[in-house]
Amino acid sequence: MYQEVKLEKGMYHLANKSFLQALEEADPSAQYAGSPLARLDAYERQLKRFDIRVSGAGCDRVEKFFTTTESAVLFPEFVRRAVMQGMQASLLGEITAVTSRSESNRYQGCELTESAAYATTAAGEAMPDSSIGECSEVVTLLKYGRTVKATYEAVRQQRLDVFALMLRRVGKELADSVTSAAVTVLKASAESISKSGDALAYSDLAALYGKFSSFDLTAVLASPAVMAQILVMDQMLETSSEDVTEIRLPFGAKLIKCPQLDDNTVMGIDAAFALEQIQSSDVVLETDKLIDRQLDCIGISVNIGFRKLMGDAVKVLSLA
Repeated sequence: MYQEVKLEKGMYHLANKSFLQALEEADPSAQYAGSPLARLDAYERQLKRFDIRVSGAGCDRVEKFFTTTESAVLFPEFVRRAVMQGMQASLLGEITAVTSRSESNRYQGCELTESAAYATTAAGEAMPDSSIGECSEVVTLLKYGRTVKATYEAVRQQRLDVFALMLRRVGKELADSVTSAAVTVLKASAESISKSGDALAYSDLAALYGKFSSFDLTAVLASPAVMAQILVMDQMLETSSEDVTEIRLPFGAKLIKCPQLDDNTVMGIDAAFALEQIQSSDVVLETDKLIDRQLDCIGISVNIGFRKLMGDAVKVLSLA
């Protein structure tokens, strides 16, 4: 049972296994099926074990993690989850078609090559080829990181939900930096069209939509300033949606605010085919320092790279 799991620093340093995976192995979630604990993962059950409340009216303070040497082992995972929640709040997830893992910082994916158009084949003739082979392009993964300075004495009395909010902000900013690289990869060598008049018009967005033949235009990315121009178009005012969490253009594409784009570019993508995200690991933390309350500097980093999957799944509307 979860009350009997022995928590140790070494659980963060197991080869090819995360701390959560180590916990799940020691305390499988499957054994709680049908019980009130079924909705919790192995980490959340450990929080319950040590009565650590990370949110709500009865939220504890940072020092609660350090009540015992075993409960202190849970703190790095708390930090990692808060940072990851911030990263997941970025638009990376909305523009990434697939996420791949790489054992090294150099990644060579695969590509699809078509020998001819898809059409009928006469009897006796060889069918056209679609070849999937190793890509000639090698993606180098880059490190994106941040050092968070916070002494234990300064944060020990802080509520965990407030401290987590600060970490989520760091994660969001880190992900925004990563997103800039993703947008650069998408934009590179993308087919471009120009706006028809002096000012951006809905007809220009429709022209961008018309450039997608083999793929669908599922998302339109624009800077905050350009997005504001689009939102006041008559065609947008005539559309309405009960879902206030997203904005869609009349032809169905999701309109996404992308601060990483300049004010002279609108980008259209088929999010299911455009971008591959490559990571060598999840968020990396200096776990031993966190466990030992040596919080002067918390190193947070991730190694990540991007590759455009299908060139025709990305088009650019130039406003310059």
